[in-house]
Amino acid sequence: MEKLKTILVVEDEKNLRDALVDMLLLENFITLEARNGKEGVTVALSRHPDLILLDLIMPEMDGMTVLKKVRADRWGATVPIIILTNLSATKERQVEDMEEHKLVHYLIKSDWKLYDVIREIKKILKISND
Repeated sequence: MEKLKTILVVEDEKNLRDALVDMLLLENFITLEARNGKEGVTVALSRHPDLILLDLIMPEMDGMTVLKKVRADRWGATVPIIILTNLSATKERQVEDMEEHKLVHYLIKSDWKLYDVIREIKKILKISND
């Protein structure tokens, strides 16, 4: 039996965070939550989730700062991170970020549904959709 994967959801919008956590639990993921960037860094570096869902615009610390702090850690250098944002990154910026920060994926909030996020997580973590 495969070990359950842990997902950290770093999102300041409670309704969206709750919806993501509920959907992840239904898909048999272990979930961790952070309400802002500062909490996100603390939880990520202490609990070492298998993947991080990261909002960019948050109080206390923005998502790009979280990304840089997580990537500065030896464990964090390789953890997959999905950026959830309302901001549209240009293709050039995405390529630069992926080269600089490794394993960064972007999902524009207005372009996806919850099941799309789950599908992307499973694809990144190489989990089959039984």
